[in-house]
Amino acid sequence: MIIDDEKLQRTLEKAKSHTDAEVTDILNHAKQLKGISLEQAAVLLNITDKALLQKLFDTAKYIKEAIYGNRIVLFAPLYISNICTNECIYCAFRRSNTALKRHASTQDEIRQEVTALLQQGHKRVLMVAGEAYPGGGLQYVYDSIQTIYDTRWNGQNVRRVNVNIAPLTEPEFEELKKCNIGTYQLFQETYHKKTYEKLHLAGAKKDYQFRLDAMDRALQAGINDVGIGPLLGLYDHKYEILATLEHSWYLDKTYGVGPHTISIPRIEPAEGSDFSQHPNDVLSDDEFKKCVAVLRLAVPYTGIILSTRETPQMRNACLELGVSQISAASCVNPGGYSYDKDNGSQFTLTDSRTLAQVIDAVVDAKHMPSFCTGCYRLGRVGKDFMDMAKPGLIKKHCLPNAMFTFAEYLEDFAPAPLKTKGYALIESTTKENFAEGSPIRQLIDDNLSKIKQGKRDLYF
Repeated sequence: MIIDDEKLQRTLEKAKSHTDAEVTDILNHAKQLKGISLEQAAVLLNITDKALLQKLFDTAKYIKEAIYGNRIVLFAPLYISNICTNECIYCAFRRSNTALKRHASTQDEIRQEVTALLQQGHKRVLMVAGEAYPGGGLQYVYDSIQTIYDTRWNGQNVRRVNVNIAPLTEPEFEELKKCNIGTYQLFQETYHKKTYEKLHLAGAKKDYQFRLDAMDRALQAGINDVGIGPLLGLYDHKYEILATLEHSWYLDKTYGVGPHTISIPRIEPAEGSDFSQHPNDVLSDDEFKKCVAVLRLAVPYTGIILSTRETPQMRNACLELGVSQISAASCVNPGGYSYDKDNGSQFTLTDSRTLAQVIDAVVDAKHMPSFCTGCYRLGRVGKDFMDMAKPGLIKKHCLPNAMFTFAEYLEDFAPAPLKTKGYALIESTTKENFAEGSPIRQLIDDNLSKIKQGKRDLYF
């Protein structure tokens, strides 16, 4: 059993009673980068003392930088369709929402969308689709992935397509793997089964267990990396975080590969959904930040994704709490980047900054923007990636590769003030992390020089 409801409820109840000394011991243990137990995570989720909260946040930042360094990966979602057969009461895409303007992008329209993203400077795309495909089959998905990869603009191209689509059968996952995707991403939405059944009224998504077992089928089919997560607000957020941890540890124990990423979207208003305006669980900002930090302590090797559902202020704050990937300049409707901004969106966005503005804020916070996809191309995926991430070795690759991709952005897209700040950050980060005269320092200096001379897509 992946999710034991009674066990999670007991653990949460017991964790309400704890001492300050117990919290301090848990935080000290977490700094060993080995994770924490379910019981320890429950204790941290119940912290209310502001001084202890700050210690938790400081510990999360320490762990993130120990594993990944100061780099922040940037990507954009690309919605190719908002047509869906499911009836999820919190989602604007649900089939009964007849007021929503529906559309499935043609391959030519997908090329337009990708071109618009390339013109901003994006290199990583998360392709998203409602659970209904033109022609009734998955060939539309496979063709769309190929179109994204094939699109070129002024020497630029998308280097990695991650995919968020409905759960597949194992043979279908085998076909998806042939498309050369990066991470397969799927949210359970809520791990609480009774709540899940109340919120999903019809369609294939109504099957809780089929969705929960999707990552098993994906990994068994040879998909290297998977991404999971709850939609916070559907049920008690503390329960959802513990259940997400249980799912993570189950995958790691069963397949030797924990989730490559965990996303923690917080519910936002969706067109035509009264539930989205009045969710079951309304998290304060401090409670949300606590969730981010606890995930970082519990699964230190996992990338934590934060979307543009959150405000710029919250996103900036979460950079200090262990978040390692953020979307930027997002649209959550098909055509939103180029050909039709009026097609229905899945939910409301609260961060409307441009990619350049997001990067500027990341640089001001002394984090390294990254568009790197080197691990995918060199086979550092799945268990190989985990074996390097868990002891903190992956940052030896992440930081230099982040700097190379950021330098590309600075040369090709950045306004002059950002270019100056960006190269200053690259210089200080290099000096702080790599000894002068060392082989890796020489490689960094050589590649940065080549990038300034026009070379692109350098990584190691």
